[in-house]
Amino acid sequence: MRIGELSRRSGVPVPTIKYYVREGVLPAGTLTSPNQARYDDGHERRLRLIRALLDVGGLSLSAIAEVLEAVDDPGQPVHKVLGVAAGRIIPEESGKPEESGESGETDEAEEVEAAEGAGPESADAREEVAALLARRGWYVDADNAAARSLAGVLAALHRVGHGAFVELLDVYADAAEPVARADLDYVRRRVAREDLVESVVVGTVLGEAMFGALRRLAHVDASARAYGDPEEVGRWAGA
Repeated sequence: MRIGELSRRSGVPVPTIKYYVREGVLPAGTLTSPNQARYDDGHERRLRLIRALLDVGGLSLSAIAEVLEAVDDPGQPVHKVLGVAAGRIIPEESGKPEESGESGETDEAEEVEAAEGAGPESADAREEVAALLARRGWYVDADNAAARSLAGVLAALHRVGHGAFVELLDVYADAAEPVARADLDYVRRRVAREDLVESVVVGTVLGEAMFGALRRLAHVDASARAYGDPEEVGRWAGA
């Protein structure tokens, strides 16, 4: 297909396709003349992955290039490739300030963040995460981006006086394990490495949003059953 058809099929404008080729994230087409090139289904699949990483995953073009480098490396096992993709879209520890135009404000915020990261709450949180991984027998390094993110959440809970929330870690882990297996079952339906990575990106970002919405719905139900009018709850249950 020519670039116009590739644009129509992928929904990506021609100038953007040319930009991706110049930046090296999309392979160039096969030249059929000095000013014409042909593209194939592989280019369309790669464009779909780039858009998923960009629009859904929120990655920069340089980060996308890193993920695509892993995808294109035949020596990289699928587990490693999926880990690279997931690791790039998992947020680091919460509380990191946005960059501001005032360098003084940014420096001060970074000093506060560094002080908090070195505090006893952070050390305790990292130990709690390491203990969780060992207790569950999960094949995850304690320095994994998600592990660091979890430690950041636990440290924040300690700082606001809710360190006892750690007692719920295994309850959350019990819920997370079947969800993770379901996610991977969905990913396994894909064959091409690009499709596998796209599924991980979409599943990680939108899957977490879906799980969060379901959790909030369950909260409403649990609250109604625990604190609501029994007669009203009974009418809902019988509807």
